[in-house]
Amino acid sequence: MFAFFAHLILTAAILLLMANLVRGVHVEGWGSALLGAIVLGFVNAVVRPLMVLFTLPLTVITFGLFILVVNALMLWLVAALVPGIRVQGFGPAFLGSLVLTLLNLVVTFLIPW
Repeated sequence: MFAFFAHLILTAAILLLMANLVRGVHVEGWGSALLGAIVLGFVNAVVRPLMVLFTLPLTVITFGLFILVVNALMLWLVAALVPGIRVQGFGPAFLGSLVLTLLNLVVTFLIPW
């Protein structure tokens, strides 16, 4: 249970850091970031697998690069659902999802769960 809450807080911190790094992505504070982390976890667990399944032909044709577009759409969806998180277009969503993915990789390598 501790690992879940630690991961939730780290994801919220990563969302805040990503918002500071990517122009066009805004997170208003820790409350929005924590809610965003919860919604992002739900979206990645439920909606993303369906999107990956539906877009499988495009993903195969693009050698997996279309997954980056799916990730951007998931971030954009989270911004639409969570008050206090705004993404101003697909470009910032795409760049934000890349930064989010890279920061999550760094955290995963530094902190073994």
